[in-house]
Amino acid sequence: MNVHHKEELKKLVSESLKESQDSYFIQELFHQFPTPTELMDVTEQQLRSIKGIGVQKAKQITALFKLAKVFTIPELDQYTVRSPKDVFSLLEPELRYQTKEHFIYLFLNTENRVICKEIISIGSLNSAIVHPREVFRAAIKRCSASLICAHNHPSGDSTPSTEDLILTKRLRDAGEIIGIEVLDHVIIGGNRFYSLKEHGHF
Repeated sequence: MNVHHKEELKKLVSESLKESQDSYFIQELFHQFPTPTELMDVTEQQLRSIKGIGVQKAKQITALFKLAKVFTIPELDQYTVRSPKDVFSLLEPELRYQTKEHFIYLFLNTENRVICKEIISIGSLNSAIVHPREVFRAAIKRCSASLICAHNHPSGDSTPSTEDLILTKRLRDAGEIIGIEVLDHVIIGGNRFYSLKEHGHF
């Protein structure tokens, strides 16, 4: 777990529940669920196995983590994409704790402002099936001028696979025919990202 994120979560939980960060159940919570993914996906039943956490407290903690997810995701309203770093900043909070590949598409207007963000596909631990028709059907529906595709690698390695490169080419080719430009494909892994455009794949 990123040390900064861990300390932020620990502070959030302890302050919300009015408990010391050194209390037994706070320490035990972060010991039993040491990664962001495990913490964010923890169930009430799992929490209740920890001494000192009853039904009410378990409900409070799970509700707290749900809120934490919501408030760490930037607002789309007026969000303009000028670089791959902007894509990373927008999507990383949402993808940070995912254990499966999520293919997300940002549909943009003529000023590169985000019209809509849509998850096209959710895969297994290391793969998701994406077909250009789903992508461009959604893009046409949103009257998009262009789009950026992005997905996460739960492994933390943002290096594109052969399948990622093939998919990108198919999407670019389809976009040229339809008239909706694919500006980039950004892969997010851990705290890093890989822009296929910046690395010469466009």
